[in-house]
Amino acid sequence: MHPIKHFKTITKHRHRVIAHCAKAGILWQGLRHDLSKYSPREFFPGARYYQGTRSPNVAERLEKGYSEAWLHHKGRNRHHFEYWTDYNPYTRLTEPVKMPLRYVAEMFCDRVAASKIYRGDKYTNSDPLEYFMNSKSIRVIHPETSDFLEKLLRMLEEKGERETFGYLKDYIKNNKDY
Repeated sequence: MHPIKHFKTITKHRHRVIAHCAKAGILWQGLRHDLSKYSPREFFPGARYYQGTRSPNVAERLEKGYSEAWLHHKGRNRHHFEYWTDYNPYTRLTEPVKMPLRYVAEMFCDRVAASKIYRGDKYTNSDPLEYFMNSKSIRVIHPETSDFLEKLLRMLEEKGERETFGYLKDYIKNNKDY
């Protein structure tokens, strides 16, 4: 059990997301980002399965076959594409739905911050894109949401943070959708 290390990691991550959200023009979302990680349902499993180099949810899944902390988290945090699935009455399947722009923006901020936390000094602007691409073929996400997130991650890799966050801030300010 590593409650102090886990607390420091999730807090450091959250502060990075807040800073990124401020750059993207969605500070209020950043301030509310991942507050559920401090709830007992998520915090205690996170402390128990803490590794420091990847999400504790991975270790919980390996041991139990699922992650209770993740199931709780994804159902309360709209910046996760897994939140955005719904029953389609025509196909009678649960399918991904297109995420609102502001949550895609927060998801981008979250992915960049997570890559920085887990990669540490080895972080490069290509890391968030590489992580995204590694599971693209198996990800259940709305195609337009996936394409827009990938566009932002490619821009980050090619043009850097300043230009990408500037673009995202302007895009959010001038568009309701992507």
